[in-house]
Amino acid sequence: MDRNSAIGLTLIAAMMVVYFFWISPPQKQLPQPVTPTKNEAASTVPQPAVKPAVPDSALTASYGDLAGFFNGEEKLTTIETEDLKVNLSNKGGIIQYVELKKFKTYSKKPSAGKPLVLIEPSSNSFSLQTKFKGEELDLYALYYNVDSRQNGDTTVLTYTVALADGAELKQTYRIPEKGYEIGYSISSRGLAKELGEQLSFQWNNLLRPVEKDIADNRNNTTINYYQNGKVDWLPERSGETEKETLAGGAQWVSIKQKFFLRALIANSGFTNGEVETSVNPADSSVVKKANIKLQVSGKSLEDGTADFKFYFGPNAYKSIGKVADKFDQNVYLGWPPVYWINKFVIFPVFYFLTTFINNFGLIIVILVIAIRLILLPLSYKSYLSMAKMKVLKPELDEIKEKHGEDMTKVQQEQLKLYQSVGVNPISGCIPLLLQMPILFAMFYLFPNTIELRQETFLWAEDLSTYDSIFNLPFTIPYYGSHVSLFTLLMTISTLVITWQNNQVSSVQGPMKTMGYIMPLIFLFVLNSFPAGLSFYYFMTNIATFGQQAIVKRFVDENKIKALLEENRRKNASGEGKKSKFMTKLQDAMKASEEARKNSEEARKKRK
Repeated sequence: MDRNSAIGLTLIAAMMVVYFFWISPPQKQLPQPVTPTKNEAASTVPQPAVKPAVPDSALTASYGDLAGFFNGEEKLTTIETEDLKVNLSNKGGIIQYVELKKFKTYSKKPSAGKPLVLIEPSSNSFSLQTKFKGEELDLYALYYNVDSRQNGDTTVLTYTVALADGAELKQTYRIPEKGYEIGYSISSRGLAKELGEQLSFQWNNLLRPVEKDIADNRNNTTINYYQNGKVDWLPERSGETEKETLAGGAQWVSIKQKFFLRALIANSGFTNGEVETSVNPADSSVVKKANIKLQVSGKSLEDGTADFKFYFGPNAYKSIGKVADKFDQNVYLGWPPVYWINKFVIFPVFYFLTTFINNFGLIIVILVIAIRLILLPLSYKSYLSMAKMKVLKPELDEIKEKHGEDMTKVQQEQLKLYQSVGVNPISGCIPLLLQMPILFAMFYLFPNTIELRQETFLWAEDLSTYDSIFNLPFTIPYYGSHVSLFTLLMTISTLVITWQNNQVSSVQGPMKTMGYIMPLIFLFVLNSFPAGLSFYYFMTNIATFGQQAIVKRFVDENKIKALLEENRRKNASGEGKKSKFMTKLQDAMKASEEARKNSEEARKKRK
């Protein structure tokens, strides 16, 4: 590894370390999810306050004809579509149960997973609080009359409270035969004076574990919201209670649990709201608690503008963009320029490959080959720079031997050598830096792509989470309690590449050692990352071996040596063109040396 590559690797390593240890907290192994039993009883979602049982006469005095709808017999309506199984209750006219039929919870054998349920009474509660004639009222505490009809391929359920004077309160659900969206509207007639000016929609959730790694699941669970043309979110990796007031209202709010979403979208927006997440690390039966409170104008019920839709489904980048404006940002693609590379290059190529290849291991291999071909010009330039440094290595070693421990003098003489032969010492860094956005892009593709979920490959039972060939009886800090073979293979192959490059390197000391330290750091960092990501980088290393062997055939070191000697002759005779960069670099070195000497002279005078 030459100085150019070493500097580039150090810059990349520094940025990666900053990302993983400051921006992205280390993946700590928490207790594995268990089937909720006693814990589930303790972790039951708070149910909305229900009007206490009082004599009918008291209810009638407060609510008039509406009092008759506080009591009744609960009946469930079950609707099964191609993608969903939904239960709705006439008590409140609410969605009580939602199952995603095409997905299951994590299991070593995907087919053995349990049904993936996003909504159930023990984990979710809804309320719609308002005032009726000045009295507090939860519209979801009433018993509704239900009517079902078919409108094409959409099932329409209407829940109605009809009063004697012709006034009514109506909720309507529209459930299509295909897809994960459920239309919802609420309206009233003749109740404008009785209902309050604001309705408060409250949705409390206990998010149950559905993935292998509960720690990773917690770090990717949050509430996203879209308001004023911008998508924002609560800090997803926080271990504290996070809360945000949506003072300007919001067009949609989603509860994101890594690969799945529960969301409410308003056609005309909410007036204001509040969102909150909290976590109890000791409770393995709950990933996080997520609570949403949104304000809806009471007037919108009367004029028919209280129109919404629920989304219960996969957080799939390929399809969720159609749900609502900016809804595809529930899949985080990184910051610019990583975002642009993911949006316009990496994700489109990945989804194109999935249209005709169903083996995701093969897709990853093809992705590696395609990216290596795209980066071939940059790789060639880096290898060419390395070849030049290899030719100069004997002279560089001679300079070090001649000037010994005087590193300033060594650097000055090396710069003179570079300038005399027309070599830019950092030219090899630029290709490495240009590759970094693609390097980082992969850290968003594999953890956020639901298509990899429960896809098996070789020994990995799920490419969207870590692979494990051995579970340790103890936990190693920052590493975990399992051994990921893909990560191990990636580390070994990286160390081999580093060793090969160091055979022709002019770098000595700490810079040379850094090349061996960074792969070991990534062994710890990536051990709990998706197996798909580790496999990708392992295959990238394999491709690098082959690419270097091929490129080496096109790089003639004798020709390079002749070219450098010709540059040396021209520069010595004044025929060569002097590099502005090298001149500035040399001037900076001279200024630094003069400053050092002046400092030493001043120190001697003080003595």
